[in-house]
Amino acid sequence: MNIILFHPAEVELPLSRRDPRASHILDVLRRQPGDAFDAGLINGPRGRGTLTAINPDSLTLTFAWGEPPPPLAPVHLLIGLPRPQTARDILRDATSLGVAALHFIRSDKGEPSYASSGLWLREEWKHCVTHGAAQAFCTRLPEVSHGHSLGDVLARLPAGAWRAALDNYEAPEHLSRCGPAQATAAVLAVGAERGWSPRERDQLRDAGFAFAHLGPRVLRTETACVAAITLLKARLGWL
Repeated sequence: MNIILFHPAEVELPLSRRDPRASHILDVLRRQPGDAFDAGLINGPRGRGTLTAINPDSLTLTFAWGEPPPPLAPVHLLIGLPRPQTARDILRDATSLGVAALHFIRSDKGEPSYASSGLWLREEWKHCVTHGAAQAFCTRLPEVSHGHSLGDVLARLPAGAWRAALDNYEAPEHLSRCGPAQATAAVLAVGAERGWSPRERDQLRDAGFAFAHLGPRVLRTETACVAAITLLKARLGWL
């Protein structure tokens, strides 16, 4: 963790010694009473925390807050629901890269059982995005949705956003060479691990998506997401 994040309701309370953040403060940062560390309020300002006391069951902390970080890049990532470990990687890394929203959809070629993972049912995904933001020294978390159909998510995307869908089979050009040089928002769609179905391709075309590829090599879903987000942000000047 490059910054330790807290919910607003937590900052007035002792931090349990069983909390992973307490272990990080004591065992990784090796802070002693009176020492400071980088802290942030989730979706709020960054600042400095100070360890004021080490108690048998908790840590006592105080905070001084500064300015919030810049807004997230206006990138919405739409992903066919992958296996849970892949989804964890995407949640963490896409958050680190600063996307505004991640939508994990039910897809025709996806495995339905992935939706019943503890990642979603027990809301473990919240830990993934928090870790991604902490890695990036940021407090801002993306919007996350899961379990909706492609049509439902397409109906809720920002109007006027430039839209591209990755496809290994029908894409006419590389992602780095398609689309405008400027945009107010962008949507990037990545299919399930088996790709898009013909029906889904038609839905994406009807919703104004251009099809693009990342070259002749077939990438893992999590690798394709990182590469595509980086290319998209670089092309639109959002790095």
